[in-house]
Amino acid sequence: MHHLEAKRAKEINRRRKPSYFWLIGGGKTPFLRMEDIHKFYGSVHALKGVDFEVQSNEVVGLVGDNGAGKSTLAKIIGGAVQKSKGRIFVKGKEVEIPSVKAARELGIETVFQEQALVDAMSVAKNIFLGRELRRPGLIKLLDIKRMRMEAEGITKSLGLNIASPDQEVRFCSGGERQGVAIARAMYFKAELVILDEPTRGLAVYVVQKVLDFVRQLKDSGVSVILISPNLYHVYPVADRIVVLSKGEEVADIRKDETSVEKLEQIIISSGK
Repeated sequence: MHHLEAKRAKEINRRRKPSYFWLIGGGKTPFLRMEDIHKFYGSVHALKGVDFEVQSNEVVGLVGDNGAGKSTLAKIIGGAVQKSKGRIFVKGKEVEIPSVKAARELGIETVFQEQALVDAMSVAKNIFLGRELRRPGLIKLLDIKRMRMEAEGITKSLGLNIASPDQEVRFCSGGERQGVAIARAMYFKAELVILDEPTRGLAVYVVQKVLDFVRQLKDSGVSVILISPNLYHVYPVADRIVVLSKGEEVADIRKDETSVEKLEQIIISSGK
């Protein structure tokens, strides 16, 4: 029965997708559209013709078992990995995303599993890492004072309980570390933030704080792709949920049309 549920979800998704995306976007061009995305790692076919879209100011949960292709898709969007085949559109314009820098220029920021934070550096230095603010003038010295001030402002706006922007990241909790990475994305005006398993290994109360960050991103007008194998972390904050299995998309469903239990059935069935 579970196998039939997965097949039915995939067939319904295939039949309804063109009009469905038009409806959820109110007829607007999505912020991100990906068509027929493939990724090969040698002989391994990691992504097999994936279609994926994100509307402006939408939270999309990207779920599936380990090895489903979630992180690979995220890295392609974020510029860390190159697609083998397929097309990517941002705001209706076809683009290539050859690097993380190129993704950022398109308004896309990724908080990878590895978190990309330097433990021995301060919160302020991590937020501006690689994009340091500089004083006007010929020499362009680092504007340490302004970076500290801006870091303090953005972390406080997220409700982070960090004593000082000079605090080294190694002294931050797991939730605070995620908050620092999200603060960086918010400061640099990202239009799409990809969170790759941000709740992995975190205590329950810390998970709730990270989910609050997701809500704050949406409230500020930002789109979010929330990647996790844990449906109970994704479901409360997602507008729509996409299920990947073995490199293929097997379901694309609005949250109000499904439940955690039904999604679990789809994931289990598609993994067989």
